[in-house]
Amino acid sequence: MALAGRRVLCVEDDRETAALIAEELADRGFDVSVAHGGQEALLAVMQATPELVLCDISMPGMTGFEVLERLNELAPRLGRIPFVFLTALADRGDELRGRLLGADDFVTKPIDFERLVFIINARLAGVARTKLAPRQEKHVNLNSREIEVLTWAARGKKSIDIARKLRLSKRTIDFHFDNARTKLRAATRTEAVIKAAVGGLIKP
Repeated sequence: MALAGRRVLCVEDDRETAALIAEELADRGFDVSVAHGGQEALLAVMQATPELVLCDISMPGMTGFEVLERLNELAPRLGRIPFVFLTALADRGDELRGRLLGADDFVTKPIDFERLVFIINARLAGVARTKLAPRQEKHVNLNSREIEVLTWAARGKKSIDIARKLRLSKRTIDFHFDNARTKLRAATRTEAVIKAAVGGLIKP
């Protein structure tokens, strides 16, 4: 069940998909507006600030990542708006980039609307946010090699690619990844990269 009347902006360049999402969310009690591109989305945000943004990643003219970057620039004026990406493919590189930009969640198409409503309600209620604790991470003592492998991972490189660049074995790279993950108290490598970036330990 939706938090009734909450304002959601859906940014989707495919008009049929946008209409479907708007209809499904409206049926569940949300006040939904639609933008069919990045520029239109930014204009909509400036005219009537939504309480949450759903945004496709792959759009012509301005990608979803660029929309989020622009909203981050506007954040001091508009406040923090929860941001959920819609994506046709579950791509690790896209998710990592989105998380580093501050995305709250990712929903893969075709959309499971029950799950989407749960995510929207959770974000609007201010719960289930990823706790990155950047101030604490600044005190983590990563060595230079761990910083190096995390930095390359933040740029979308896999272990085998990093091994070639650094002229090390993949086993050695994996060893440094695991050490960094343990120090950062991260469950996965992706989480370790995000914590290191948010904590200022690496610069992607």
